[in-house]
Order: sequence, then C-alpha cells, then structure tokens
Amino acid sequence: MSALTRKGWRDLWYLRGQALAIALVIAGGVATLVMSQSTYESLTATRAQFYREGALADLWAPLKRAPDTLLPRIRAVPGVQAAQPRLQAAATLSLKGFGEPVRAEVVSLPLHGGQPLLNRVQLRSGRLPDPGVDDEVVVGEAFASAHELHTGDRLDMILRGRERRVRVVGIGTSPEYVYQSPPGAVFPDFERYAVLWMNRHAMERALNMDGAFNNVVLRLEPGARPAAVIAALDALLARYGGIGAYGRHEQVSARYLEEELRQLQTMARLFPAIFLGVAAFLLHVVLMRLLGTQREQIGVLKAFGYRNRTLAAHYLGMAGGIACGGTLIGIALGALQGHWLAGVYQDIYRFPFLAYHLSLRAIVMGFAVSLAAAWAGAAMALRAAVRLPPAEAMRPPAPPRFRPTLIERLGLQRWLSQPARMALRDLERRPGRAVLTVFGLAMACAVMMVGRFQDDAIEWMVDTQLGVAQRHDLSVTFIELTPRRAIFELAALPGVREAEPVRSVPVRLVHGHRSYRTVIEGLPDPARLKRTLDTRLQPVQPAGGGLLLTDYLRGMLQLAPGDEVDVQALDGHRRRRSVRVEGFVHEYIGAQGYMNLDALNRLLGDGDVVSGALLGVESGAESEVYRRLNRRSRVAGIGSRLASVHSFYTTMAESLLVFTLVAALLGAVINFGLVYNAARISLSERGRELASLRVLGMTGGEVGMVLLGQLGLLVLLSLPFGFAAGVGLCWLMATGFQSELFRVPVELSTSTFAFAGLVVLGASVVSAWLIRRRIARLDLIAVLKTRE
Repeated sequence: MSALTRKGWRDLWYLRGQALAIALVIAGGVATLVMSQSTYESLTATRAQFYREGALADLWAPLKRAPDTLLPRIRAVPGVQAAQPRLQAAATLSLKGFGEPVRAEVVSLPLHGGQPLLNRVQLRSGRLPDPGVDDEVVVGEAFASAHELHTGDRLDMILRGRERRVRVVGIGTSPEYVYQSPPGAVFPDFERYAVLWMNRHAMERALNMDGAFNNVVLRLEPGARPAAVIAALDALLARYGGIGAYGRHEQVSARYLEEELRQLQTMARLFPAIFLGVAAFLLHVVLMRLLGTQREQIGVLKAFGYRNRTLAAHYLGMAGGIACGGTLIGIALGALQGHWLAGVYQDIYRFPFLAYHLSLRAIVMGFAVSLAAAWAGAAMALRAAVRLPPAEAMRPPAPPRFRPTLIERLGLQRWLSQPARMALRDLERRPGRAVLTVFGLAMACAVMMVGRFQDDAIEWMVDTQLGVAQRHDLSVTFIELTPRRAIFELAALPGVREAEPVRSVPVRLVHGHRSYRTVIEGLPDPARLKRTLDTRLQPVQPAGGGLLLTDYLRGMLQLAPGDEVDVQALDGHRRRRSVRVEGFVHEYIGAQGYMNLDALNRLLGDGDVVSGALLGVESGAESEVYRRLNRRSRVAGIGSRLASVHSFYTTMAESLLVFTLVAALLGAVINFGLVYNAARISLSERGRELASLRVLGMTGGEVGMVLLGQLGLLVLLSLPFGFAAGVGLCWLMATGFQSELFRVPVELSTSTFAFAGLVVLGASVVSAWLIRRRIARLDLIAVLKTRE
C-alpha cells in the first residue's frame, strides 16, 4: 500500500462522521434511482412477457352487430394478420352479504371452447367453461380475491335484463385487463367491478345475437401501419354500427400502465438529482476544509516530486470512496424498496407474475451518477489547491480581512449578546457557504413536501371531481338509447330523491390536423347532480348549441373560445357536424366534452333519448333502490359514487402512507447530513477560537450558542425557501405526470407545510445534540496547542 493510500484511509477515518453523513445522502439518491429504474425495468419486462404469452391484440373494434360471415372480409384487410370475433356486454352481479352494486364486463370465449386466439385467459385456478354448458364462467382474479371467491361458488348475474345463476369454474386474468378500472373511472375498484369470461353460445342466447358478434380484436402483420388498418376497418364496419377501431395506446389498461411507467421514469430523474446535488455540495465543503488544514502537507508532497495529477487523483479517490460506500448502501436500500414497490404494482395491476430483478444497468447507473456527483464536488475544491506552488503551499494562508459587519455598522450590536454577534459575524464573512447550506436545507424540506404532495393532490382531486362536480349517489347505464321519459320512472322509485338524464356519445374531435377520440356528455339544463366547473370551481352550464371542453383539450387540439371544431359521432348515424367551442371547464380526470342534452340530441338527429341517468338517493335507501334497478331489463349497469371513493382509498392508502414515510426519511437524511457536516466543519475551523472562549470564562452553553446558534438561524432561514422549493418541485412532478387520463393538481395542505418544517427542525435538533456533546468534550489544552 502506497504512502498516499495510507494517508487517504487515515483522513477518511478522521472524517468518518462527516463521511458517513455524506454517504447517507448519496445512499438516498441512489436508492431512489435504483428503486425507480429497477422497478421500471421489471415492470417493462413483465409487461412484455405477459403481453406476448397472453397474445394481447394490437387493435380493438367495437360495433353494434355484425354477422360472422363478415370475418373473411375483415381478415382480408391489408395489414391484418389475425382477427378474433367475440361478444362483450355489461352485466350486474349480486353477492350474498355484499349489498352494493357490482358492475361486470362479460367477454365471450370461442364457440368450440379452449383459449381465444388473442387476449388469452391466464388461469390461476380451475378451468375454462365447457362449450356445452351455459352457466359456467371464469372470474377475474382481482374481483375473486376481493370477495374470497373460489371455484364452485355461485353468482347471481343479470345480463340484458335476464337473471341467471352462474357457477365459477375458473379464476384468471388477461393482458387486456391488467388495470381493472370500471368504465369512466380512473382508479381500480376490485370489490365493485368484475371481468367474467363466458361460453359464447350462452352469450349469444342472452344477447339474442346468434351467429353475430359486437367486438373484434386483431393482430397486425409486422410493419403494418395501424392508422391505415384502422381507416379501412372503420369504413368496413360503419354500416354495422362500428364506433371506431383503436390501438393499444387508446386501450384503457395499456394506457394506464404506460402512464405509470412514464411516472417511474420521472421519479428516477428528479429525486436522485436533488440528493446527489446536495452530496456534491457537502463533499465540496468537506474537502475545502481538509485541503485547508493539509495545505502544508500538499506543499511538502509537491516538493518531494508528487505531481498535480497524482495529488488530484488521491483526493478524488477519497471522494470516490465515500461515494462508493453510499452507493452500496443505496443499492441495497433501493433493491428492498423496489421489491416492495413491485409487490404494490402487482396488487394494483394484477399481473399473474412480476419477476422483480435488480439489473446490472441499475447498479451501473447508481455508481456512475454517484461518482460523477462526488467528483464534481471534489473537483471544485481541488481546483485551487493543486495549482499552488510548493513554496506558497508550505506557508500559512493569509489571514482573512476583518472589518465591522453590517449589524455593527448599523449600530444594532447593542441589542445582541456577544455569542449572537459572533455567530452573525461568521455568517456574514462566509456568505457563499451560508447560502449553499440554506439551499441544501431547503431541498430537504422540499423533498418531504413532495412526499406528502401525492396524498394532498389525490384528496383534492377526489373532493373536487367526486364531491363538488359529481353530486349523485348512483349512476345508471342503459343497454341502448332510451326515450327520455324513462327518467320519470326512475324518479318515481321509492328512495330516489332526484333523477337527471344524461347521454354519452363516443366522438372524434377534429381541429385542423389534430384529432382526439373521446366522449361528449349531454347534460340537462340546469344540471344539479353533475356540474361542470371553471378554474375557480364555479359551475358553468353548457347552453345553446355550444360545446364545453375540458381545459386539457385546449392545448391538445390548439383551441380557443369561439373556434369551430368538427364533431364526428362514432355510433348511431355517425353524423359529422361543426360545433362552436363555447368555453373550457376544469377537470382532473379524463378529457371530454359537454353539451346541452337537447342540443346534443338535435345535433345527432336521434330524437329525445338518453343513455343513462344520475340518481340522488335518500340516506339508507341505496340497497333497496339497487334491488329495484336490478329488475329492470333496460339497465346495463349501476355505479355508486361513494363506494368508488371508498374503494380508492382502501386500494391506495398503504402505498401513499409508505411513500410519505420514505420521502420523510430521505428528507431527514439530507437535513441531518447538511447540519451535521456544517457543524463539524465549523467546529474544526473554530475549535481554537471556541476553546479560547472557554478559557476566558464563557460557559459551555454560551460557546455552543456561537456555533449552534448560527446553524439554527440557517435552518430557520431555509424554511421559507424550502416551502417555495417544495411548491416548485410539486409543480414539476405534476407537470411530468400530466396526461389525458388525469392531471395532478398542485394543492398542498397546511399539514404538509407543518410536517416538512417539523421534520427539518427535528433532524436539526438531533444533529445539534450530537455536536453539543462534542463541544462539551472539547479538550481545551490539546486544542490550544494545535497549530492551524
């Protein structure tokens, strides 16, 4: 072992407390990077394998009704490799002991049994239904787990107004339903939404669709252009009630999973940058102090022939050693967090397997970014030291210039104690270090605010979207368009307080060369149970024949109030009309349009019809209303708004809590590392001064006030900047998470600011206590003998 290597180990042992604090900060950044990157890679690999094994389709084409004889023409469309016809229908389920509405989507299996060609069912237990038996079904694993269903259990199902009792013969999942959210919802509801697979013969009889299908899924040939195939397919299926084919990027489950992967990438970039930036600053300060105390040693080493490159490599090696230690800790923590996060994703996305693995890429990235940050911080400190000539390096540095501080020039010193004046004087004479310390502490506060931000944002979204805007208790969907007078029948049901008609129409909005597939909802005037809100959360009523669009579509389609947009209906008569954009509404979930119900019906020429209803129900009457609705043959599905909110919090509460705790811990690590290092460096630099003050008669508390008082002042100064930085980081995350599926509002509660501030103060108190113990154990004689 060379002399420089032994010197490096000796210096690291001398700086072990500060080195450990820096290593922990690096570990926080690397852990976040490794967790996000490894989980992203594991999810991506699992998704690819599951999609491949389950033969996920490339295109979906829903329609009204088409004969099986149309299949050869569909398969002959250029670019189509395979096509699988099937039946799909909405149903309701009744479970003994569960009095809330359960919506279900029933999908047919092939006529002659066995697995479908596309979108196969991965069985977790049991078997597929027998082709000759009508009452057998496979139930989705998420719903079965939520209700503890097993093969052999019985379910009461209402399909197209006909009640039947079916038997569970299998429990499975499919790549088509990785993310199982009810229609129109953003979050999964495993208790109140089910996916079932059923014999096609049984579905044909229930839907009165012998020899016909209402949905076809397709696989494309390699190199085929999806847009061209969709155009040809839409033209072919238009006369059969086709509502527009779409690809994976518009399929609900695949879209949500893609958004989640994108958010993981955002997290992998944002959090490590904060931690490693703080670590670089800490290494810079520590090495500046070390190089200052070893100035004469550097001069001697240069005089003995050591080159600048060798000395730079020596100190960079010390920084690299600290970074490698922190990286090893971070990789271990990141692997544990990634394994936990993969389990959370498996619960939410219902993969039949999720093979989490810590890839070599994630490990290499962890080492690369930590070493880059460490060497960047060290390089700033080394730049001046390695350029010093040997003779100048062996001389003590020129003493700093002392002059009256700003407080003294203003005559305010008489209002301050001697220790307070000394603390403020030191801060003013090293403003750069003080500013950087405040910046680092502000980042620690900001990280903790980001941890709480997700909880605040989602609570605001739920309260606004499902509380202020949506005020109904139950939503009812009809099997097909129904005359508006049906609403009076629903309003007359015992327990129903209020009923409002709605109509939802799938459309394609076109403005210039931009287009977007969505729905337009027709609302009555006035609408009380579902309101559209502006940016101030004030109700805005669609009036006349104008169109209100969610504000996200403003940027997507480059629209302004007063513009004309082409509206192409994707069902019914498929009319295409130009409609004036009346304004924009503020919503966090989805991207759709709203019109006056009468104006929408006139636009489409279908008469006075509705597709569903919203019901206000008296307290305690939900079960009875639900029971009566189940008897109505035209009711396809029933949804409960409050039940959806409860299910969301049940599903997401654990992950939100753990994310908050992890962010709080990481923020506390940054805070501790900064305060502890700043105090240790100040103690080393001013040890002789503090010992002299003790000899002159100052108490340990007064001496501690000189050092810890200035750190306390920096901590207090950092809080407002930390709160501002936290809001900025939350805005940055919200911008990164923004998509057409949902937008995250930048809403922070008072408790979030209080939580971040208290954790910062708590971590600072722990650091101050450790430094206070060192001050109390200060060896006065040894310090006064030391030559700095």
